[in-house]
Amino acid sequence: MHAPISPRPVTKKSRKAFWLKQLHMWHWMSSAVSLIGLLLFAITGFTLNHAADIEGAPVVTQQSAQMPPALLAQLKAAVPRAEKAPLPPAIAAWVEDSFPVKATAEAEWSADEVYLAAPRPGGDAWVSIDLATGEASGEVASRGWISYLNDLHKGRNSGGEWSLFIDIFAFACLVFAVTGLFLLQLHSAKRKSTWPLVGMGLAIPAAIAVIFIH
Repeated sequence: MHAPISPRPVTKKSRKAFWLKQLHMWHWMSSAVSLIGLLLFAITGFTLNHAADIEGAPVVTQQSAQMPPALLAQLKAAVPRAEKAPLPPAIAAWVEDSFPVKATAEAEWSADEVYLAAPRPGGDAWVSIDLATGEASGEVASRGWISYLNDLHKGRNSGGEWSLFIDIFAFACLVFAVTGLFLLQLHSAKRKSTWPLVGMGLAIPAAIAVIFIH
């Protein structure tokens, strides 16, 4: 019979190897998840910082359409007591078919017209419907791709799904940064410049904020 094999004692070296493996795994996974977002937010950080020099004049497109009598009657019957309310589904579908807008936001209702504001990343849009005649007019303004990406950076008029993506992206960046900090700690004994460089990353923006920002 063989003697039972006793488990290896947990040494400082094996414990460090375990944490190195875990930190490297979470570091590369979080970097993979946040890579494209980091590129997007880094580029748009630069374009936002120079927005006045980069953005051009908006391109404005105007359209008009005539609402069918049956839908107009349905719209008149649906006038709410409140000043703001969503469009009825059939009316919203007609608006989206007739104009390049999403009719999901609340519209502003008055005695003679319904006004729907439909802002989007990189531009604005609106549709107005005359309650007496059913005549609809709309306008779409586009400020270009740079403005579109800048608005995605800010989460402006980009919807709940994009807001959720930003939350997930921010968490992945946090994991990436924290695991990177612990990896710096584990490797700092052989890299003497680690903490001076980390200190510079804190000291430089702090000094600029204290000295130059009033």
